[in-house]
Amino acid sequence: MPTDQALKLAQEADLDLVEIAPQGRPPVCKLMDYGKFKYENAQKAREARRNQTNVIIKEMKLRPKIDAHDYETKKGHVVRFLKAGDKVKITIMFRGREQHRPELGFRLLQRLAEDVQELGFVESAPKQDGRNMIMVLGPHKKKADAKVDAQAAKESRAAERAAAEAEERAEREAAHAAGPVAAKKERGRSENLDPEIEA
Repeated sequence: MPTDQALKLAQEADLDLVEIAPQGRPPVCKLMDYGKFKYENAQKAREARRNQTNVIIKEMKLRPKIDAHDYETKKGHVVRFLKAGDKVKITIMFRGREQHRPELGFRLLQRLAEDVQELGFVESAPKQDGRNMIMVLGPHKKKADAKVDAQAAKESRAAERAAAEAEERAEREAAHAAGPVAAKKERGRSENLDPEIEA
């Protein structure tokens, strides 16, 4: 259809003539309310942004000669990050002569990967990067699923706490209804005094 006829149709219908596929031969156009079209596209884009999840890479730094307790603490942080659905970049920092013993760092990274294998997987194998050795762990759960699980756990803890408080309140009321606790015997002034001392 010629452009002038299409424009006339658009004016009669009180709509806009919008070019949808300019690369087509002939170009494809559509009669529509352009303001409404732009608004709906913006809404779709906003909804897509809201539903997308940002995967954050957390970093944990270790030394090859890490103490057992320090290792457990760092492993706890890695577990927490993986449960939250975040990737974790593990960096082993070598200093001085430690650089000639990269197998120490490699073993440490393998041990950590085995300890957290139920929560995450090795996304990139350990590789030497100058003085450091780096490995990336990825979570099994997606960030959105991890948020849902965390919210459910929080709600169950709150329900347990409320039940425990209600039980404790009921016990206090039952004890109060049973009667007052044996009253403390009031002592008179004379009982407190030494009988050998004359007043």
